Amino acid sequence: MFESLLNHILFVAWGYEVTILEMVAALSSLVAVYLGTTGKRIMWPWWVISSALYGVWFYQSGYYASVATQFIFVAFGIWGWFGWGPAGADPKSIPLRYRAIGLGTFAVAWIALTPFLESVGAVYIWSDTLGLLGSAFAQFAMVKEKWENWAIWFVVDIVLTIQYWLGGGYFTSIIYFVFTLIALLGMVRWYRRAQSSSPKF
Repeated sequence: MFESLLNHILFVAWGYEVTILEMVAALSSLVAVYLGTTGKRIMWPWWVISSALYGVWFYQSGYYASVATQFIFVAFGIWGWFGWGPAGADPKSIPLRYRAIGLGTFAVAWIALTPFLESVGAVYIWSDTLGLLGSAFAQFAMVKEKWENWAIWFVVDIVLTIQYWLGGGYFTSIIYFVFTLIALLGMVRWYRRAQSSSPKF
């Protein structure tokens, strides 16, 4: 009965049916991401809840890499809660050498993981893989309080906005477009705060 309630159609937009599950997941995600731009620790419980809800919705929609991403989000959400501490985030910069290592690792993992997702029937192979790996990298950088996490989120959110729109998930696509705008806000806020601190990793 609870499952049928979550999958109840709340409204229809452009011929696309938006369920209660998708709506609640979207709203809680928006709260979590916006709170992230402030660097406040309270974002993490919102992050865990929204990730769990979206995990169910992505599974129903066949976005298997995105399902895996939500498990990563939940784990990192718990880590972030304890890692940041009561004072919240203190943004720093990622040293250049780690940026190069991260980019190389990402490229190798992207190429290596794609055939696996294809074998399990993922909807959009390359973009879904980029979303999975990019989100994992961005989440790690966020937990480590690096302002560059927002730059990674910006790229990931643009790719996923297009992916979900092409896949007919118009409502979620619009939500990810809003995430893209919030990522820009987070990048500006965290970068400014990082300028007053010396880099460390």
